Amino acid sequence: MPMTNLTKISFLLLIIISGTACSEPMTTREKGALVGTGAGAVGGAIVGGAVGNPAAGAAIGSALGLGAGAFVGDQLQKREKQQAEQQRQIDKQQEQLERQGEELKRLESKNTW
Repeated sequence: MPMTNLTKISFLLLIIISGTACSEPMTTREKGALVGTGAGAVGGAIVGGAVGNPAAGAAIGSALGLGAGAFVGDQLQKREKQQAEQQRQIDKQQEQLERQGEELKRLESKNTW
């Protein structure tokens, strides 16, 4: 029984989705790659269907979508790490300010002039 184009596309998407099932949460880069691959496969299948070969269109679209999605996801992940580091620095400075404020109060209470 020959595989229809819809069956091929469904099989390709099933492989992509099953490949992302893992025990740990996906990173932002992986999420971007998954979304890009799925969107590329659908878009490629639509364009490929218009020219008579939706399976090839889906394959090409998913490859291009994978690359684009991974790139965007990587950029977002870098931004998240940058923001987390900035927040860590802000928290550290806030703790230092609180300690200095407590020390100032302690010193003021000792010095009664």
